[in-house]
Amino acid sequence: MHRTLRWTLGGIVIACLAASPVHGQVVNLWPGTAPGSDHWTQAERRIEETPVGPVVFNVVTPTLTAFLPASGRSTGTGVIIAPGGAFVALAVGLEGADLARWLQARGIAAFVLKYRIMEKRGDGIPRMDMDTAGRFGIADGIQAIKVVRQHAAEWGVRPDRVGFLGFSAGGMVSSATVLQPDSAARPNFAAIVYGAPFGVMPPIPHRLPPLFLAWAQDDPVALEPVERFYTALRAAGQRPEVHIFSTGGHGFGLRKQGTSSDHWIDALYGWLEAQGLTRPAGQPAR
Repeated sequence: MHRTLRWTLGGIVIACLAASPVHGQVVNLWPGTAPGSDHWTQAERRIEETPVGPVVFNVVTPTLTAFLPASGRSTGTGVIIAPGGAFVALAVGLEGADLARWLQARGIAAFVLKYRIMEKRGDGIPRMDMDTAGRFGIADGIQAIKVVRQHAAEWGVRPDRVGFLGFSAGGMVSSATVLQPDSAARPNFAAIVYGAPFGVMPPIPHRLPPLFLAWAQDDPVALEPVERFYTALRAAGQRPEVHIFSTGGHGFGLRKQGTSSDHWIDALYGWLEAQGLTRPAGQPAR
């Protein structure tokens, strides 16, 4: 059992798992109850053993879990990670902590976003309007960028090097942070993996931060909305980095399947490297 220490900093509750070398601070995104979910009564639950690793349901209190690089290895770059799960679950292992540790080992601070999702009732995924289902997660994603920038100094992150990485429904959250009207509140870069705006296509602003998109052509879930999003970006004059894999399906994360999608993370790292985000600011490329 881990001993949890809690204190308040700037109105935000901080919880530190004192006995855990893997997880860092767990930060509540909102002071008090998250706006819009004041009357939610569902109990959050977590299932450890699933085909995609740990999965969380019924999130009422959104948080960020920080995975900070070892002292002396920090690049000053931070990435907020939004797992997928159709807005009724969060694959916090395969599309969360696994990626966070991968980035952390390379000097990039990672923050797994546990955003609000719809209450899970019964078996299967209920049919719902994705814009309605995603509005709370999108609000949490926008707030997460503010929180990381507020704590940038203590977490060793530069406020102008805060990115967003989203998968599936988390990709919708990621895209919404990029497309929001307030350009100053957008991430400095974003990666969207087998995800997109799954509902109504939002307006595409004239100028956007650098974008990385990746998906597989045999994706049975996200192919149509992802291609529609890419087409909209191109029509608006955007030039995102795009990696389209012949195979891989949906929800591949860091799983090794023997498909071409196994290498998306290497493509992402190369893209970050080309922008100077894999080394401290001012350090020349080798």
